[in-house]
Amino acid sequence: MFGGGGGGRKPLDYEELNENVKKVQYAVRGELYLRASELQKEGKKIIFTNVGNPHALGQKPLTFPRQVVALCQAPFLLDDPNVGLIFPADAIARAKHYLAMAPGGLGAYSDSRGIPGIRKEVAEFIERRDGYPSDPELIYLTDGASKGVMQMLNTIIRNERDGILVPVPQYPLYSAAISPFGGSLVPYYLEEEANWGLDFVNLRQTVASARSKGITVRAMVIINPGNPTGQCLSEGNIKELLKFCFHENLVLLADEVYQQNIYQDERPFISARKVLFDMGPPMSREVQLVSFHTVSKGYWGECGQRGGYFEMTNLPPKTVDEIYKVASIALSPNVPGQIFMGLMVNPPKPGDISYLKFSAESKSILESLRRRARLMTDGFNSCRNVVCNFTEGAMYSFPQIRLPPKAIDAAKRAGKAADVFYCLKLLEATGISTVPGSGFGQKEGVFHLRTTILPAEEDMPAIMTSFKKFNDTFMDQYDGYSRM
Repeated sequence: MFGGGGGGRKPLDYEELNENVKKVQYAVRGELYLRASELQKEGKKIIFTNVGNPHALGQKPLTFPRQVVALCQAPFLLDDPNVGLIFPADAIARAKHYLAMAPGGLGAYSDSRGIPGIRKEVAEFIERRDGYPSDPELIYLTDGASKGVMQMLNTIIRNERDGILVPVPQYPLYSAAISPFGGSLVPYYLEEEANWGLDFVNLRQTVASARSKGITVRAMVIINPGNPTGQCLSEGNIKELLKFCFHENLVLLADEVYQQNIYQDERPFISARKVLFDMGPPMSREVQLVSFHTVSKGYWGECGQRGGYFEMTNLPPKTVDEIYKVASIALSPNVPGQIFMGLMVNPPKPGDISYLKFSAESKSILESLRRRARLMTDGFNSCRNVVCNFTEGAMYSFPQIRLPPKAIDAAKRAGKAADVFYCLKLLEATGISTVPGSGFGQKEGVFHLRTTILPAEEDMPAIMTSFKKFNDTFMDQYDGYSRM
């Protein structure tokens, strides 16, 4: 007979779970978000600025990609004699183009790497962007960039002694994913006073310190433009980064999902891949690089469609084969998301029927985001005991809140981290749902919060007024003492 019986602990009892899973923290959907959801159920108006989710905050979908995917989802519409009255001819042509690439339609699995024709379109986009050819065989389509990041971390991490360098403050996907794969997070601090720039002296010390503890540092993550910090790396910064990876023998994982989200002209986006190839041999042939992109950000904001890709540079063919094996376990990335990716990298061109409308829509979204980045940064900097670097790119502001000692003591008595305490009070008073800086990592004794710049532009002045009013009251309550 079977042993064990019903008396003991069962495999899915909490005490019996994988310890690596229990270590996972993901602040973006953590305590603040859960409390905000409770308040919303109670009827309070909540402004969810905790996650970069543009359409949830009112951004309208771009028309052309939705038309194409609608036709791909319902191909019988293409047979309707009136289809040309509802859909423009270029959307109809593009839907036929993608349906020809997916013989089973959107309901059939694709190749585990993604539809070959769309991977070719991605390769052509990368070549136009960087000026260097790209191989579709080294591009894998994924369910959003997050899935690609997780596939790569799963492949790189062998055991708990393998370390991944991650910027702090960091997007918590990295700490959350490194944990279940059993690796070690090796944090390197960005310098807030230097506009969240990189300190290479500190970086070298961080690697040396990790190695002295028996950790093999194997990869380095960069997020450019930065999340949650909003900075854009200069070409010089990226060059130094690549030299660092070359000398320290690290894979560079380049999270470049915000490359369309640029709100200043001094530092345009430049990909790590372009800088690497510009540097020439030996580095351009030796530095191992994996770059990530998605349809969830930019002026597309199609988070729910889960379209993404990663491109591998200088990885040996046998390694690429192993990564294919890992991708194959999930059978196929979702097919509508792949089509969105094809449309993002190959949008309407000048002369196409839909070009003017597509161009006007995308330009309007980006120009509004640029104005909102300024409104939010200026709003924070007008507040007592709050300082905020300008949001140069991405979708977030990350102000430092200089909390008075009495507020820090009150937080301790409440059993909360000081920035969690502040953000909970902000949520209860205003309905603004943010993420405390401790969820991203920050230096000891320094406190931040992250908010997206995504609320509707017309709502932004009222939101910042509401924040300022709360902050004034909070600072008055805790003596208004400042560490500035």
